[in-house]
Amino acid sequence: MDEFFDLPTLIVIAVAVFVLFRLRSVLGTRTGHERPPVERSRPAAESADDTVVPLRPRPAAPDLDDERRQRKLEAEIEQYAHGDADLAAGFRAVIEADAGFTPKSFLEGAKQAYEMIVTAFAAGDRATLRNLLEKDVYDGFVRAISEREAAGQSVDFTFVGLPKVEISEAEYDKRNILVTVRFHAEVVSATRDRDGNLVEGNADSVQTIADEWTFARNPRSRDPNWKVVTTSQLD
Repeated sequence: MDEFFDLPTLIVIAVAVFVLFRLRSVLGTRTGHERPPVERSRPAAESADDTVVPLRPRPAAPDLDDERRQRKLEAEIEQYAHGDADLAAGFRAVIEADAGFTPKSFLEGAKQAYEMIVTAFAAGDRATLRNLLEKDVYDGFVRAISEREAAGQSVDFTFVGLPKVEISEAEYDKRNILVTVRFHAEVVSATRDRDGNLVEGNADSVQTIADEWTFARNPRSRDPNWKVVTTSQLD
């Protein structure tokens, strides 16, 4: 027993007790009820939540493509209205009813339709006319074709071109869009009887014809096609 508590051992024990006492005085003891350490506040850039919406968000940048399209459309309206304020207002009313309408694209389609119709009329092509003309106008064209056929007449016809085409009126009547176009066409046309004798026109020269046609379409309809609803010859 005396050998166990020899002097060196007592010295080591004394040193250990001293060290433990000093650690206790510096660190203290934990009872389970200690307050958690205060967290350091993160920098503002780190604490911001990506999902938070600013109270005063930046206004959305304008769509430059939309602005360009609008400016282009306004310039086109002025160009095709030729200074006619009523026609320009009519264009805007039509565009409000049908956002896909532009004077330029409509006029290109109208020129193609005109060539198809006058060529089909000369050839007696009723099927083509039926797709492009409103019923009353179609009936009038077919009546003229039938009278020509009954008389044994035929038409030699060549479409040369359209040196002048312009829109004269445009409106939306709350049901249909109505656009009136004046056509000045160059054609070669010769009507012959059953024996081949010339009845009307000239097969060797170009003549000019002038018409004013009104095209109509219901913007609420699924049918994107326009039809001619009135025709008249210009002096």
